[in-house]
Amino acid sequence: MVVAAAFAGTVALAAGIGVWASSGGGSGTGAARQPSGSPRTASSAGRSGATTPTPAPTRSYPLSQAPRTIPAVRSHTAARGPGWRPRPGGRVVVSNAALIDEGRLTAGELGLTYAGQKAADDDVRPGDLRLDLGGGGDPESYTMTVRGGSVRISGPGDAGVFYGTRTLKQEVHGGGTAPEGVVRDQPAKPQRGFMLDIARKPFTADWIEARIRELGDLKYNQLGLHFSDDQGFRIESDTHPEIVSRDHLTKAQIKEIVALAAARHIQVVPEIDSPGHLGAVLAAHPELQLRNAQGVPTRGAIDISRSASARLVDDLLNEYADLFPGSYWNLGGDEYQALTVANPQTSYPQLAAAARQAYGASGTVADLTTGWLDARADTVRAHERTMRAWNDGFLRGTSAQPAEDLQVGYWTGKENGARQPVEYLRAGRKVLNYNDEYLYYVLGEPNTFVYPTGQRIYEQWSPRVLRGTTAVAARYEPQVLGGSFAVWCDLADSQTQDQVAAGIRMPLRATIQKLWDPGTPAMSWTDFRNLANRLG
Repeated sequence: MVVAAAFAGTVALAAGIGVWASSGGGSGTGAARQPSGSPRTASSAGRSGATTPTPAPTRSYPLSQAPRTIPAVRSHTAARGPGWRPRPGGRVVVSNAALIDEGRLTAGELGLTYAGQKAADDDVRPGDLRLDLGGGGDPESYTMTVRGGSVRISGPGDAGVFYGTRTLKQEVHGGGTAPEGVVRDQPAKPQRGFMLDIARKPFTADWIEARIRELGDLKYNQLGLHFSDDQGFRIESDTHPEIVSRDHLTKAQIKEIVALAAARHIQVVPEIDSPGHLGAVLAAHPELQLRNAQGVPTRGAIDISRSASARLVDDLLNEYADLFPGSYWNLGGDEYQALTVANPQTSYPQLAAAARQAYGASGTVADLTTGWLDARADTVRAHERTMRAWNDGFLRGTSAQPAEDLQVGYWTGKENGARQPVEYLRAGRKVLNYNDEYLYYVLGEPNTFVYPTGQRIYEQWSPRVLRGTTAVAARYEPQVLGGSFAVWCDLADSQTQDQVAAGIRMPLRATIQKLWDPGTPAMSWTDFRNLANRLG
């Protein structure tokens, strides 16, 4: 019988004791072998005239407990039954060709046989896992039903079905058995990211791919790559090979990274920061370096009064748009050093002159800088990307205004003329949370940075805590699209890449818990940490 076969040796019955119950569908119980020595009934002996069959004996089970996963599932309807675990002969079947990759991946992970596409629900056997597309709602939502010795994961989109397989994988790896019942789950936030600075510190392709697998299992859906800065330009270039650092990733490696990420429903979000943080590019083009009135070069800053500067950066934006086919792009826009001096118009007369030419007699260097960001947005918009820029790239008091479709990556309140997050929200901007108080892992802990802890994120942070430790009003919740944990490599040799992986392990898990469900977690930090250790 089903239950006896699936759980022989794991569930013992007292000798000679049977529990008699109906085995109706949806009860969560399965028929058990008849106890030895039980009298045969008229129906079982095949006597004529028997009209009411005697119920078969069945085991009884307590109500199931909710799965223990990271992030925690949003809803679980308990049921009585043995649950499900992979067993020899178990199969993975899919209802739609769009789920083939998910089916093959999960079959390999759980030691099942991938049996291909099966259109009919009735082609599901005990022990099987079926993946289905269907229904409406959030494309990242899913329903997982464990019943009758099999599992069905369904969702309106393949991303949601994939996340359901991640829940199942964690349940099996953490406890051996997926509990009986129905999980209904979906993320609170549509953008759940991890950002990696590979410009200051090169990371190997293998290391990045290992993080992608980790992120996928945790239901992240974005990987940001900051690959251009003063210390290095780390991806091969065909249009400007002269700017590429010796230690870099090839385009072939990037294509493999992008493909692996896509298979885990993760988009890779590139960033070529400008007009600041361009030191590696400018090392090969010193004629475009910004210089002040005394001729002193300004670190990392490109001279935005020169048309050749725009052509160079646009060459790169256009080139890498083909390499990174995802929906999102980070334009940077932060920390342009021309704006940090007391009087930019006096310190940089060439910028002041270009601003007056573009914006009239009252034009300022801040206007010119905003116009630069808008022009780069025009370049990327032509590739049909959704764009973001760092909050200190949105300048106050300018006649030129940042493009309306730019999303705000809010990371700091320490810049000159710092603005509270609510100013962006009141203006109708959509915001992503990179709060440097909780989500910035800065190698070497320069300035006032300290390595963030998972416990502090888990117990104190939520997506509405955009700056410092104070949350914005709940009415702005829909405008906060999500957030990202970020690794910045300011003092690159402070940690090896393996030390970075270990250091960010629990912060990544705490961050995704809050992006998936911003509410107060039901589990204590100690229990959450122990669960993470058990899940691996």
